[in-house]
Amino acid sequence: MSVHLKQDKPDTRNVLDTMAQGVIGADLPRPEGLIKVTGTAIYAAEYRADGMLEGVLVTAPVVRGEIASINEASVLGMPGVRAVISDKRMTGRPAQGTAGEAPFQPAREVCYWGQPVALVVAETFEQARDAAKRLALDWHGTGDAPLDPEAAETEKDESTRKGDLAHAMAEAAHTVDVTITTEGHASAAMEPHAALAQWDGRTLTVHASLQMLKYNRAELADSLKLEEEQVRLVSPYVGGGFGSKLGISQEVVAASLAAMQLGRPVRVVMSRQQVFQTIMRRSETRQRIRLAADAEGRLTGFGHEALVSNLPGEDFAEPVLQSSQFLYGGDNRLLKLDLARIHRMTAGSVRAPGEAVGVQTVEQAMDILAEKLGMDPIALRLRNLPDAHPAKGTPFSSRKLAECLEEGAKAFGWEPRPRAPRHTREGEWWIGTGVASAARVHAVVEAKARVTLRPDRTALVETDMTDIGTGTYTILGQIAGEMLGLMPDDIDVRLGDTDFPPGSGSGGSWGAPSCGSAVFLACEGLRKDIARRLDIGTDDLTLKDGLARWDGGETALADILGGEPLDCIGHFEPGSSIEDATVSSFGAFFAEVAVNRWTGETRVRRMTGAFGIGRVLSARTARSQCLGGMTWCIGNALTESLMFDPVDGHLANCDLAEYHVPVHRDVPALEVLLLEERDAAASPIQAKGVGELGLCGGAGAIANAIYDACGARVFAYPMTPDRVIAAMPDI
Repeated sequence: MSVHLKQDKPDTRNVLDTMAQGVIGADLPRPEGLIKVTGTAIYAAEYRADGMLEGVLVTAPVVRGEIASINEASVLGMPGVRAVISDKRMTGRPAQGTAGEAPFQPAREVCYWGQPVALVVAETFEQARDAAKRLALDWHGTGDAPLDPEAAETEKDESTRKGDLAHAMAEAAHTVDVTITTEGHASAAMEPHAALAQWDGRTLTVHASLQMLKYNRAELADSLKLEEEQVRLVSPYVGGGFGSKLGISQEVVAASLAAMQLGRPVRVVMSRQQVFQTIMRRSETRQRIRLAADAEGRLTGFGHEALVSNLPGEDFAEPVLQSSQFLYGGDNRLLKLDLARIHRMTAGSVRAPGEAVGVQTVEQAMDILAEKLGMDPIALRLRNLPDAHPAKGTPFSSRKLAECLEEGAKAFGWEPRPRAPRHTREGEWWIGTGVASAARVHAVVEAKARVTLRPDRTALVETDMTDIGTGTYTILGQIAGEMLGLMPDDIDVRLGDTDFPPGSGSGGSWGAPSCGSAVFLACEGLRKDIARRLDIGTDDLTLKDGLARWDGGETALADILGGEPLDCIGHFEPGSSIEDATVSSFGAFFAEVAVNRWTGETRVRRMTGAFGIGRVLSARTARSQCLGGMTWCIGNALTESLMFDPVDGHLANCDLAEYHVPVHRDVPALEVLLLEERDAAASPIQAKGVGELGLCGGAGAIANAIYDACGARVFAYPMTPDRVIAAMPDI
């Protein structure tokens, strides 16, 4: 049995609100939480297989060139070494993860410093690592290797032009014209990239750390010239991804090639340095924001232009303009993105691509405009919320931005006033507060899930959807429990195996609304079958605590099943409902900082985030996602920066000692408000994405708080002490 829905119109039934079990949205613990915190959940690098060999990647010591030869004999005589894999099918670049194929350059063509070009396989990891260091390579250069995006050739993409922005700027009562830069970011997931590949002559089975299994399967099959049915991927637990594991990367293909060639299982685990040097980076950006406003603070013009970068041949360009398209009004609009071609590792999706670095710059500009107007920053934002998409004219399916600003302000204790820096000092610390809006485009993708109702009053949920720490096990269990009248403890959720129906994968904050909708549809199918067996209408059926109830009757689910399991596959596809409206998640950030008057050191003292994400499916995991996003906001604002050598292009800070993510001492008390809503256009379960919203704009609130504290307008992220001191007015 199966149920298929292509959502071409909003689902206003709000079915989950009519259920009786009372577990949807509840604050429940993760079912896999105990095995994770006790170290018994098995991650990719921890799998073992009889006869397993170890592989270590060999990386290029040049930024651009071609490998002329690999002297395999230089290491094959070393203890334990079994092979050097330099197959042309080895991948030079990781995949983005949603294309369904592997658009790879051959590994012999070096495009960036640190690119994997070969794999050394040995009996032990130590033997493979030693040999990998000694493998002799001959290479030759193939021309210039542009490293600086400001000096490289660019491709232009003018995405929006409406009216005459230049004229609006000339005629406006108040204007802002600022250029703000952001440095590149690494995903910096805790778990390194790893894969264990096994080949039985017909089927390739790979235990790997991946986010998007149905796409990854297609990518791996394509790169190896296998049929998809010959590839099985297993990834039940992923120790963080943040975009870095959307597509297959070099260790997966290399381990697979080695296993197929040698007839033994091969495991490849990237070192932390290799992860930083070869896996997706977020592009650095240069962004120009122009705002034109009348005397009352209504925007008449809005401009957002950005320069980002990527390798030659890559389609992805950091989408910094996504939410700028609709966040604020202004009849005269110009949004433009330029893409520079440089030779750093592949730029791709990293932690809310686009808005994570785009919204924060817009929010800085709005703060400057509020100061020029002598206006409270929240009042300015509320005055400029458009009635519909400013360029397309499509209505908003729902928008809680005003409520997030207002409710967040109350919770934070915001004092409505124009900005007046240096109003409060505690010893050698200036204290200030800042606010910023949040917005993240909503997306759903095709997903399938199988739900089986068992005679023992339990249910099984199966999909190849992954859980990268986001709470998928919890959310899908709560949806199934609510629909089938069972407690989540009675729901067995199995994820991360391509033997299961293909889910949406984890990325773009689309996992819960997409795969959750597939589980919801499967449960609807089961409910219809149960109602049919009882000879009642589906709307007359109530399922609660393992019992089926209707007007005048009650019976146990087990009795209805008659000793046989009942299963249904739910198949969800996005349709025109998401195209006919502007569908987005919204929020607001509030930050208080202390800035040292002598050193420029900034400490975030507290933050509040208020978020409108549609239906809250799981209160605990939704709050956790927002806390994580706000933590990354602190990193965006104050510490995170990829540093490339300008001469040879190598990444200088390629580990967690030198790439500074926020640690416990950097993160204060964080407060999260979840504003419930029902967005019928977003998904059949009225839910929208939450995972990435929590870092879309929060760094701007911190930047604005720095100015409020000490008067330093800093136009370069991260706002390190040297930059704050340089921008600070004389004391």
